[in-house]
Amino acid sequence: MLQTEIILDTLERAGEACADPAPLIYARLFQLRPEFEKLFVMDTDGGVRGSMLETCFTAILGLLENSPTQRVIISSSRFAHGGYGVSEADFELMFIAIRDTFRELIGDAWTPAMEAAWAGLLAEITAVQ
Repeated sequence: MLQTEIILDTLERAGEACADPAPLIYARLFQLRPEFEKLFVMDTDGGVRGSMLETCFTAILGLLENSPTQRVIISSSRFAHGGYGVSEADFELMFIAIRDTFRELIGDAWTPAMEAAWAGLLAEITAVQ
């Protein structure tokens, strides 16, 4: 199975396991970097979190489709998040939180091929400057 098909499969499986993984993903992100939680103090209705997560999923799908537009969006988002004090090294943590949450949701059905596909995707995201 190609990387694209594997990533899409994990998105589908995670969606079947949990209709709204956003709270789990953000809990994981805040576990990785507790100081990030204060960045969302004004997000009382979850709209900012939802929008950010939607942008992440759009970026993932765009990368899978080799969309040059998504590379520009990732690059500009990386730059913009610097204004919030998010270092370049920490920018990828959101995508890591997504992967780790999906791994947990999929459980024993998570395969080495899924792990490898996500590692490749994360490396591709990291390479976008």
